[in-house]
Amino acid sequence: MQREKAEPTVQKLPGPKAQEWVEFHSEAAATSTYVYDFVWDITEDAVGPFCTDPDGNVLLDFTSHVAAAPLGYNNPKLMDKLREFDLVDPLKIAGQDFYVSTGGTPDDTELPGPAHLMDTLTDITEQYGMDTVFLSNSGAEAVENAMKICYDNCEQPKYGLTFEGAFHGRTLGTLSLNRSKSVHRRDFPELSGIHDVPHSMAGVERLREKLDPDHGHIPPEQVAFLILEPVQGEGGYQIPEPEFMRAVNDLCDEHDIPLIADEIQSGVGRTGEMWASDHFDFEPDVITSAKALRVGATISSADIFPEEKSRISSTWGAGDILSSIQGTLTVAAIREHDLLSHATQAGERFLGQLEDLQESHPETVVDVRGLGLMTAVEFDTKDRREAVVDAALQRGLLTLGCGQKTLRLLPPLDVRERELDIAVDLLDDAIDHVES
Repeated sequence: MQREKAEPTVQKLPGPKAQEWVEFHSEAAATSTYVYDFVWDITEDAVGPFCTDPDGNVLLDFTSHVAAAPLGYNNPKLMDKLREFDLVDPLKIAGQDFYVSTGGTPDDTELPGPAHLMDTLTDITEQYGMDTVFLSNSGAEAVENAMKICYDNCEQPKYGLTFEGAFHGRTLGTLSLNRSKSVHRRDFPELSGIHDVPHSMAGVERLREKLDPDHGHIPPEQVAFLILEPVQGEGGYQIPEPEFMRAVNDLCDEHDIPLIADEIQSGVGRTGEMWASDHFDFEPDVITSAKALRVGATISSADIFPEEKSRISSTWGAGDILSSIQGTLTVAAIREHDLLSHATQAGERFLGQLEDLQESHPETVVDVRGLGLMTAVEFDTKDRREAVVDAALQRGLLTLGCGQKTLRLLPPLDVRERELDIAVDLLDDAIDHVES
């Protein structure tokens, strides 16, 4: 498959072979969050945003696996370097019981390992004074450990603060922070002391009232953390106003509350900056990352992390050698090929195209928004959004829903103009079909 010439082609979705794979998978799998019966065949051609299913259908993937594949499929910026390495087995070890060498010395080795990933992460967060990293398995674990180190850092830990629309993970602790959909946490036990306010300036003012030393009911010294997504993901790709982010930052500074930026989906170049936080007058004390890194990462300064051994640990996180290589090389590719600038420019072009699409469908498309290549189209109803997601799939365009009635689009960071044009045309046709 040549990326320059690839086109989405769909005969039927799901086809007979894909349906067999779905049925086979479902025999043993617990009910989860699969959106539709698309099956990626890893043995068939895939490049950039294009991939193939078992029946030969070619899809244009504008989900990037929910931002977990920032360079798309089989990107030579990553694959060419991976092929140079003579990899070993096991590639995952209980990596926080002993250490990993990748040959030679740390400064003279061809193979980047977990320590190199951590070094890279301190480099790209030094503007926030961060110098310490804890690697884990996933984004949810990264958030769990962010909470843990903040609770440990607080002398009287009793409270945590979150925002309406927030999504921070699926583990039991992170569920307590979620405010996007009730199904995520309904009937599960929750951490005590978690307070939420609207994701708005009015919400910040409500927090000020809650934390007021004279009239509030939450003692600031007992607040272990405030957590937010610089751009809300599951909550609907809500892009905050600069004054909101500044107000949150000032409030945390005023009361000495550690500020956790959940960059699981928005980080590592997705918005045109390495971190979405970089767009704002906003200085997090802790950053959580995963997806694009292939491992979970809790990043902060040494004075927030506990000094006592065994307060935090992870079976695979610092010992997932292959994922650490991929994460390190992904960040290197973003920097080497100036993909931050590309994501900014491509995102501006794409958003302009989506604004034109909104003008063509004024009754059904109520908003388009984006930051870099983290883009969204909001419809008049949830049913309309669901119908457009399905119609786009039948035309060969993979998208995902978020929020109540929003469709999200996450092309690879090196997306090409031709691919954006194809996506807009397919989405336009899908909306026409649903409207007719």
